[in-house]
Amino acid sequence: MRKTLISIAFPRQTPPQDDMFILAADIGGTKTDMAFFQVKNGEPALVREHRYLCKEWGSFVEIAKDFSQDEPSPARLCISFAGPIQDGKAHGTNLHWNIDSREIGEKLGIKHVFLINDLEANCYGLAALKEQDLHTIYPGKNHDEGNAAVLSPGTGLGEGGLFWDGQAYHPFASEGGHTHFAARNELDWDLFRFLEKKYGHVSWERVVSGIGIGEIFYFLRDVKGWKTSPVLDEAMKTHDTAAAIGIAAKQGCAICVETLRLFMRYLAQEASNLALKLKATGGLYLGGGILPKIWNEEYHAIFNEYFFAVGRLSPLVESVPVYLILNQKTALWGAGYYGAFGGA
Repeated sequence: MRKTLISIAFPRQTPPQDDMFILAADIGGTKTDMAFFQVKNGEPALVREHRYLCKEWGSFVEIAKDFSQDEPSPARLCISFAGPIQDGKAHGTNLHWNIDSREIGEKLGIKHVFLINDLEANCYGLAALKEQDLHTIYPGKNHDEGNAAVLSPGTGLGEGGLFWDGQAYHPFASEGGHTHFAARNELDWDLFRFLEKKYGHVSWERVVSGIGIGEIFYFLRDVKGWKTSPVLDEAMKTHDTAAAIGIAAKQGCAICVETLRLFMRYLAQEASNLALKLKATGGLYLGGGILPKIWNEEYHAIFNEYFFAVGRLSPLVESVPVYLILNQKTALWGAGYYGAFGGA
């Protein structure tokens, strides 16, 4: 077993050939991160990376060709994709791209192409993390070795699991972010009805994600009558809704502060749901691009208040250590590592 901070089991345990080039991609709802890795001493080492905005490109193949020009032809490509994978194919949940690993391999001239779910890539990426990449939110009380879980709010809400075999973790994907949102009080029911009118089915992703931050804001503004502020109006001119709310909240915009408080409460509630479902005594990891940007002591307190509110099973949840992943490229590194250790 390879020695890493978090022991992750990969499908192929023999090290890849040194100097092998691997192309990795992490495709989300709004951005695509690309990277070249070169294997050094049996481990992937980052050579170059670049971020692309998906809305500016027609397909992943266009991005891959742009990024790969003037570079050695990679032996392998691994794609982390935000959506369910079936038979090497996927369609984005929040991005209207069709991804076909065989077709991509043919167009790019790459023999080995792996397509994995983005939360599966997040889980594999834990193998690349160092101590400075993690912030301990809660250390866990007398916790036992066991399964682990990753919950990542980004454009959407990703959830993944890691099965513990006694020596290492085996990542697996899920689509838990699309399970039904559960209201707990009258405010939640009002929010639920607001979202139900718009979407029919109301999932956790509708409230615990970048999209969800926007929806909570619109609910407070349009249903509850909260007023916006000039600082928010100004931020909206140059940023998307979620980012503008984050900026304005730091400057005291009341509706934005309340939006993020509610977002944090719903995050904590769904985090405890996931911890219970997977019996994640090995740890719960909070990932994605939103939390490292907004995390503070107030939100930490809100998380702790609602994460443990699970009734009779609170002792189990209290045993679960909780970590904030500070490295926002974890999924990209997971794709690089899977490209090296993922198959024949």
